[in-house]
Amino acid sequence: MFSLDEDDEGEISVGESSDAEREMTPDVPKAPSVKTFDDGGDFEGASDVDQRTLRAFVVAVIYANAAVLLVALGPMVWYFEGWSRVGPALFVVGLFAGVRTYQTYRSWKRSRDEKRDADPEPDANLRNDTAPESDADPDAAPEAAPPET
Repeated sequence: MFSLDEDDEGEISVGESSDAEREMTPDVPKAPSVKTFDDGGDFEGASDVDQRTLRAFVVAVIYANAAVLLVALGPMVWYFEGWSRVGPALFVVGLFAGVRTYQTYRSWKRSRDEKRDADPEPDANLRNDTAPESDADPDAAPEAAPPET
């Protein structure tokens, strides 16, 4: 009935977009580049981070992972395997790891706050409270005084 070209016989273009679709499709934006740690795994890029902060972060992550694992694993071992001594022990150790995570964070925050309180504001000497605001337009007309009644 219908004459088909020999080139298109039996072919259906499912995944290909037409010329009109390609013209109407917006360009895909490129993601901005971000600073990452080195690909070598030696963490040379971590030298920008305060060492106490980096240490507290790593310790808190280890404690938190242990807490999540053990708090979930303890009841499952107790219920499914019937280990009535090991399961509660794992659960208690997981709770302890969660408490240590919180203690690590609070210790880091306390030391950071103490350091901030001990150091004066870095820009305090550079600030001049009597200088006019930089947002004000120097060419603007002065504000008129309200009329006297």
